[in-house]
Amino acid sequence: MNEKQPPAGISKSDWQATPESVRQLVVGLLATVEQLQQAVAQLREQVNKNSQNSSKPPSSDPPSVKRKPPAPKGQRKRGGQPGHRGKGRRLQPPDQVSRFVVSRPSACGACGTLLLGEDPKPSRHQVTELPRIEPEVVEYQVHCLRCLACGQETRGEWPAEMPAGCFGPRLQAVTGYLSGRFGVSRRDTQELLATLFRVEMGLGSIPAQEQRLSQALAQPVAAAQTFVRQQPTVNVDETGWSEDNQSCWLWVGSTPAVVVFLLRASRGRQGLTDLLGADYAGIVGSDRLSAYNGLPDEQRQLCWSHLRRDFQALVDRGGNSALIGRLLLDQVKLFFPLWHRIRDGTSTRQAFQEAMGPVRREVESLLQLGALLVEHRQTQATCRNILKRKSALWTFVDQEGVEPTNNAAEQALRRGVIWRKRSFGSQSQAGSRFVERILTVVISLRRQQRDVLDFLTDACQALISGTTPPSLLPAA
Repeated sequence: MNEKQPPAGISKSDWQATPESVRQLVVGLLATVEQLQQAVAQLREQVNKNSQNSSKPPSSDPPSVKRKPPAPKGQRKRGGQPGHRGKGRRLQPPDQVSRFVVSRPSACGACGTLLLGEDPKPSRHQVTELPRIEPEVVEYQVHCLRCLACGQETRGEWPAEMPAGCFGPRLQAVTGYLSGRFGVSRRDTQELLATLFRVEMGLGSIPAQEQRLSQALAQPVAAAQTFVRQQPTVNVDETGWSEDNQSCWLWVGSTPAVVVFLLRASRGRQGLTDLLGADYAGIVGSDRLSAYNGLPDEQRQLCWSHLRRDFQALVDRGGNSALIGRLLLDQVKLFFPLWHRIRDGTSTRQAFQEAMGPVRREVESLLQLGALLVEHRQTQATCRNILKRKSALWTFVDQEGVEPTNNAAEQALRRGVIWRKRSFGSQSQAGSRFVERILTVVISLRRQQRDVLDFLTDACQALISGTTPPSLLPAA
């Protein structure tokens, strides 16, 4: 407002009769009050952020956040129900049994007559046990012999398969597997190796084995990065990290079979370029981070899980924002069941696209109303920003193989988040490379349902012998 226009509730004549100095003071105070009201509203919204209306994790929610009530308990008792087929442990075939303990009666229990023959279907019970594990220690010897004819001494050569250090490829793999897959600390790894495997390993040797494993995984991980950059669709996400007390970011590129991780100092466009390459031509599923804005909209799919939380934030603001937010959430509830049907193969893509037409138009209309008619500035900004990328909302409708959410990348990144929380990041560039490579291998192999420890062992053995390492890529 200006000095010529009277504030609300004051007549124009009274305002004109007010001394100019007082009018200036009132105008200044009213402007200050408006600024403070906006600041209070922003702070209140910041305080009220939780996992349901923002990207904050559920673990950060205060007790005041209302959870969805649990489903009402039925009348059935706990445990298996009548008629339910049990899922007991299956008996192993005879060729997989280590030894047999046979109890065969020798005399009839009624008359004492000698019993002969075999029971074709004896009762069977199997017990699985772990034997005491004793490490295999191999000593390599190189002899030097003197020729009896000329007196020349000739020394033998170390075998090509001999490790350079004191630990073999499987022990190297196990050491890295414990930290990279299960998050075992180095001191606990030292204790576990001694307790379970009878292997004494110095505390300083554990990171050395991790680095040997990291070196063994360098080539397979590089091939996996090339593979991901060639895929038509990649889901991407990032989370904070610390390297030697310096802030950086852990990036993940997720495909159905291969997942790659990359630690970089940038959360911006450069980090995305390092992950996917400068000339990536496929579709990127992501949230609305500005780092992805350099991509054309036709190469993007905005995550609807993030958008749903944005819409819930509108509801939590109240007023007209809440009305727009509730109507947008209603549309989200409509189309996710449609998507589940196309994903499960119970509906055709053509039928899905036809059903999504009204949803698409309604969502865009509601966003336009929020951008133009709602007075809340942050609501206007949210709606405008989403509308700028409106074509990126519906890529999953127009093209096959695109997911409407970025959940696959977030799930893969979760293991990195847990690692960061327990270790506070990495202490060196070499440590960061180990994090990238072991996470890439573990998550990729789990998606392909392949044995992680065998892969790590084969990679270490290939490094020792100078042969081609195993591949992370799925079988053709």
